[in-house]
Amino acid sequence: MATPPDTLTLVAVAALWGALAGAFLPRPAYRLSVPVEQADQGWYDSCPAGHPVRGWLGRGGCGGCTPPGASYASGALLLPTVTAVLCAALAAATGTRPELAVWLLLAPAGVLLAVVDVRVQRLPDPLTLPLAATALALLGVTALLPEHAGRWTTALLGSLALAAGHLLLHLINPAGLAFGDVKLALATGAVLGWYGWPTLMLGTLAAFVLGALYGLALTVAGRAARRTTVPFGPFMLTGAFTGVLIGAYAA
Repeated sequence: MATPPDTLTLVAVAALWGALAGAFLPRPAYRLSVPVEQADQGWYDSCPAGHPVRGWLGRGGCGGCTPPGASYASGALLLPTVTAVLCAALAAATGTRPELAVWLLLAPAGVLLAVVDVRVQRLPDPLTLPLAATALALLGVTALLPEHAGRWTTALLGSLALAAGHLLLHLINPAGLAFGDVKLALATGAVLGWYGWPTLMLGTLAAFVLGALYGLALTVAGRAARRTTVPFGPFMLTGAFTGVLIGAYAA
């Protein structure tokens, strides 16, 4: 069956939005990639050469370095590409329903969180907590609009339930699941809960399965031991993305 022209246009616009938003992520990804032992610092205020970094959005070019404009932040091509692909997929699955605007606004923040966690195994509070609050607020507004396909009540309950479950796992094994993952669960639980409890369970299961497979692959390859810490945030976000895609398509 051929894809309707309106859907192709929507997907193209979403991909363009993702590419543009992703182009602004290298600088905040660099500034927020502060190692755990330096977490009290909050974020980087200077480039690796010591020149001040002003502003939060951009590709990470430093006017004080030689040559002028030399980049201190990686991902100038990868981040826009990944964000564009994610946004295009969300548009294809969600269609013209109003929650698509929420997914497109949250997707760049999710990419940013995943990058920071991969780099320094840390999920900064300035990202996780506002992301959860923003997701619930935007979904609350979306629930007032016609033709939406989710429920805000379930999003709220899903946020609290998933965070509570992750908190329990954190208390049982703090080394296996960091407290930053608990705070991220507030956001992933909200977006998954929007499409109902089956979607929440599917996205959560996907996160743990992907994380386990990755850890197993590292162990088999000799690159990790049993107690090696693996950043779980990217798998939580991938699970949330998978669940939202399936939930949106099935709605």
